[in-house]
Amino acid sequence: SSGINAESQSVLFSFLQNKLGKTMCFINTSYTHYMLNSLSSGINAEWPLRPGLQNKIDLIKEQQAIEQHRDIIDFVKGTMAEHAPIIPISAQLKYNIEVISEYIVKKIPIPLRDFTSDPRLIVIRSFDVNKPGSEVESLKGGVAGGSLLKGVLKVGQEIEVRPGITTKDSEGNLHCVPIRSRVLTMFAENNDLQFAVPGGLIGVGTKIDPTLCIGDRLVGHVIGSEGSLPPIYTLIEIQYHLMRRLLGVRTEGKAKGAKVDNLSKNEVLLVNIGSLSAGGRVSAIREMKSRQGPADKRAKVILTSAVCTEIGEKIAISRKINKHWRLIGWGTIKGGTKMAI
Repeated sequence: SSGINAESQSVLFSFLQNKLGKTMCFINTSYTHYMLNSLSSGINAEWPLRPGLQNKIDLIKEQQAIEQHRDIIDFVKGTMAEHAPIIPISAQLKYNIEVISEYIVKKIPIPLRDFTSDPRLIVIRSFDVNKPGSEVESLKGGVAGGSLLKGVLKVGQEIEVRPGITTKDSEGNLHCVPIRSRVLTMFAENNDLQFAVPGGLIGVGTKIDPTLCIGDRLVGHVIGSEGSLPPIYTLIEIQYHLMRRLLGVRTEGKAKGAKVDNLSKNEVLLVNIGSLSAGGRVSAIREMKSRQGPADKRAKVILTSAVCTEIGEKIAISRKINKHWRLIGWGTIKGGTKMAI
């Protein structure tokens, strides 16, 4: 919906991509010109058409919903979503939810799952489950919630959390110490698990000091088996793609959003990598023109916080416009400066 900030968009996008193996487009009826073809070029053409969801139809009259449905169809003409079905729904009252479920089951193939690689879990929540006043003997370790991207995670398994504990020295340089622990429990809703596989959300009970997990402090971290996690970066080089026009901003009538300007040196951006939302300053920009295709645009971004990631990881790029972070493009990590551990 239009009220989702850039961080929530990134978390929701990462979850849906891992959970369902696709990208779905969410349309808020209050803003028909909103984020429908924003990630179109990043979608694999082999997948069938994703449905567009026209949400909150319970808040408007029938004729208004029909008119907005037509506006959405006109808006997506000429994009990859031109022939995609637009399904009117009310998520609050659960109208047409069964239609979406049927479309997912019948039209979208089950994504392939990787059970043989080392486990890797992105953390989207973390918390302290101990009640105030608990005795020392009854204290429990912190809990991390997230989605397993690949591999199999088992109870009793030794794990590592990166970037871990981050500190700054007197010169402002970042230093990271990965956290090592053990999986004590795992839950999926109310189900107690002995092992977890990719897809869905799970809660992982650990032996980590609960003060390190309280209040989502582990959000953006990555959990895996010891020695198997990617490097930690403080500077990344990205190949980026910008949208043709700005989305998510209210416009008058059928006017299109403003054109998205190119990145500039020393510009401050919001970069979403996995579940991590970090500030970044553009330190260099390079553009190589190609006769056969679009120009290869690259930028070096100095991050405000360390990130555990790998080459080839997809990222979302946001810019501050009218005091709000707005999604302006996406990119792929091509290199960077690794942090010594």
